[in-house]
Amino acid sequence: MAHFRDLNLNTPLYNALDDLGFTTPTPIQAEAFSVVASGKDMVGIAQTGTGKTFAYMLPILKHLPFSKQENPRVLVLVPTRELVVQVVDEIEKLSKYINNRVLGVYGGTNINTQKQAIANGVDILVATPGRLYDLALSRVLQLKAIQKLVIDEVDVMLDLGFRHQLINIFDILPERRQNIMFSATMTKDVAYLIDDFFIAPEKVSIATSGTPLENIKQERYDAPNFYTKLNLLKYILQDEETYNKVLIFVAYKKMADRLFEALEEEFKEELCVIHSNKTQNYRLRSIEQFREGFNRILVATDVMARGLDIDNVSHVINFDTPDYPENYMHRIGRTGRAEREGRALVLSTEKEQQALEDIESLMDMKIPLLDFPSSVEVSKELIEEEREVIRERNNPHKRIKNDDEPGAAFHERSEKNSKENLGGSYKFKIAAKYKKPKTKGDKNYNKRNKKK
Repeated sequence: MAHFRDLNLNTPLYNALDDLGFTTPTPIQAEAFSVVASGKDMVGIAQTGTGKTFAYMLPILKHLPFSKQENPRVLVLVPTRELVVQVVDEIEKLSKYINNRVLGVYGGTNINTQKQAIANGVDILVATPGRLYDLALSRVLQLKAIQKLVIDEVDVMLDLGFRHQLINIFDILPERRQNIMFSATMTKDVAYLIDDFFIAPEKVSIATSGTPLENIKQERYDAPNFYTKLNLLKYILQDEETYNKVLIFVAYKKMADRLFEALEEEFKEELCVIHSNKTQNYRLRSIEQFREGFNRILVATDVMARGLDIDNVSHVINFDTPDYPENYMHRIGRTGRAEREGRALVLSTEKEQQALEDIESLMDMKIPLLDFPSSVEVSKELIEEEREVIRERNNPHKRIKNDDEPGAAFHERSEKNSKENLGGSYKFKIAAKYKKPKTKGDKNYNKRNKKK
C-alpha cells in the first residue's frame, strides 16, 4: 500500500497526518488497518519501531464516534510508565482535529489526582496494569463500556510478571469486546494468553523476530572484561560527530549505575541514565533530555528502554551481550527507525561468546568483528561478578571430613534440650515437677508444700 489515502481514513485524521508529515504507512500499519477496522480479534507480531501505535489507533479513531459518556470506551495497556506518556502523546497527535478525551494513568504518582481526572470523563484510557487494577477496585473507574482492548508490548508485560494482573483485568472487562494485541516476539506465555482470552484472532506478522532490520549496520568488538569495555567505550564516544545520539544497553540496574558513574567524570552533562529504581520524574526528564538532544548518551536497561520511540538514535551500543537473542533484536531496533540508517555495536567477553552465537544463529548472519584499537588499554582489573570464586581445595589447615560425618548444620542436642517420649505419664511428671495444685480451689497447695 503506497499511501495513507488508500486506507480510506476521514478528513480529521488526514489533516493530522499531513501536519505530522506522514504520507506512507509502514507495513504493520497497512496490514493491521483492515483487521482492526473489521472488529475481529487481532494478534500483531512486529518489531519495535515499526509504527505499532498508529497501526491500531488509526482504525480505532476512525470508528470512534463522539460521545459525552464519562466511562472509557478504548483501553490501551502498556508495560511501563514511559510508554504510557509516549502512547498518550501519539494519540493526541492523531486526535488533533477530533473531539475526544485521552488520559494516561500509571503508578508512582498520586492516585487521587488520577481518580479526579477519570471522574471528569475519558474516551481513551492508556494505563499500566497495576495502576489500572487499583483504580478499577476503587470503583471510580468503570470498565463496563470498554469496546476495544489493546495490549501493547505484551511479551514485556509477561516478562515483568504482569500475567496475573492481566488475567484479573480480563475478568472485570465486558465479554463482548475486541481484543488487539501487539508483541515483538511470540513466546509460549503469549500463546497461552491468546488461547485463553482471544476469540479466533487473525494474525498479522511483519518480519520474524530474528530478521535484522536491513538499514542497521551491525558490528562487534571482543574485549576481555568490564574495564577494557569501558576504555573502549570512552575511546569510541570521543567522536562526538559520528556518535551524536548514543543509546547504551546494559543487562541490569546495578550495571547501569556502575557504567554511569564510570562515564560521568568524563562526559558529565552529555550523559543520563534510566532504570526502574530511578524516580518517575528523573526517568521522564532523562528520556526527554536525550530525545531533545540535551544529552548525547543514554545508559538504559532493557525493560526501561523497550518500546521507547526516540528519533535519530545514531548508535545502539550493547555494552553486554544479552542472554536472550530476542533482546538483542529489541535493542538494535532503537536505531534505524523510520527507514533511516542506523548502526549497532556489541561488546563481548569470552564468557559471552555463546550468547553471541545464539544471536547470530537467530539472525542467520555473522556480525563482522572489528579490530580492537591499539590505542585502547586492555585492563586486567576485574569487577566483582568477573572474579572467580576461590575454593580452598588444598588448604593444609582445613580439616578433611569423612564422608559419613554429619554436615556443618548438624549438632547434637544438649542433655537439657533432649526430648524423651514420655507417653501417658508426661502429665504426672509435670505435676510432680511444678507441684500443680490437686484441685482448682486449693490455691495454697504449693505454698504449704514449700514450707515442708
